[in-house]
Amino acid sequence: MPIRRRLLLAAAPLLLGRRALAQQADPRMAERSLGSSDAKLVVQEWFSLTCTHCAHFSDTAFPEVKARLIDTGRIRYVFRDFPLDQLALAAAGLARALPPDRYLPFVETLLATQDSWAFRPDADPVAALTRQAILAGLSAAEVQATLADDGLRREIVAEQDAGQKRYDIQGTPTFVFGASVVGPIASYGDFAGAVDKALAAR
Repeated sequence: MPIRRRLLLAAAPLLLGRRALAQQADPRMAERSLGSSDAKLVVQEWFSLTCTHCAHFSDTAFPEVKARLIDTGRIRYVFRDFPLDQLALAAAGLARALPPDRYLPFVETLLATQDSWAFRPDADPVAALTRQAILAGLSAAEVQATLADDGLRREIVAEQDAGQKRYDIQGTPTFVFGASVVGPIASYGDFAGAVDKALAAR
């Protein structure tokens, strides 16, 4: 999905100073990844939980990526937040507030059910997102505390800003295969081809 004009910075000012992506102070910002640390290639996915293209990739291509490339030890897969709007920023914060083993199931559920919590014209999206987070294991009090946590929002936006600056991200999902930046990918075949190309260039 192309990057829209965002109002994220109004609610979450950027942290000052340079900060490496992996050097976040908040433990909730620890890397969320799948795969062996010995894998020859690290692939990053920069995604937004309100991006329909991200949802399509998650539903149609990612299961095969996981089975054939991650679970076999060929790649390590890193999830990077790139929220396109305030609702996606709130959702990213709730995902990171969960224990690490619940992160991916929650993300996959949100992407699979975007129409029910993000895009229903007759629903309160924050209330719908809150219900999803409670079903995932957060208490109502934890959800409210996370949604009100300016520090966490700043951390997520700081990581997003660092990714934008480093990789010149023009839309979501954007994939980084080692050092190679690739825009939206719709199929497993295209993804596997990019992996082959990145490995051949090493």
